[in-house]
Amino acid sequence: MSRDEKLKERWEIVVKKLSAQFADGDILDLDAIIYLIGVQELGQLSRSFKKDQKLDLMHIAICKLLSPYGYYELDFVDDDGWPHYKALEALPFLKAGEQSVLMKEAIVNYFLETEYID
Repeated sequence: MSRDEKLKERWEIVVKKLSAQFADGDILDLDAIIYLIGVQELGQLSRSFKKDQKLDLMHIAICKLLSPYGYYELDFVDDDGWPHYKALEALPFLKAGEQSVLMKEAIVNYFLETEYID
């Protein structure tokens, strides 16, 4: 099985599993999954968030997801428990489809590392 086929298979497993767990079976899109990762990384699971905080959560997730690629590293966690990352390297210019593939790969790797999927 090619690397792309394996990624696609694992991505579908992530989407199905998260959709069943958090969306009553409705299919979650990429942004919703990034948001869920942000909430997980913040660790404040049982609270609601304002619109600007939701964007911050997505930023946390993206930084966490791209850390293994050398783009970000955790800098500090503030007094409210919010992680802050610093950029290590500028992100490369990617077409929309390439961005999507990179994020899906990073998400799959995240859930492999956390043993949510295997």
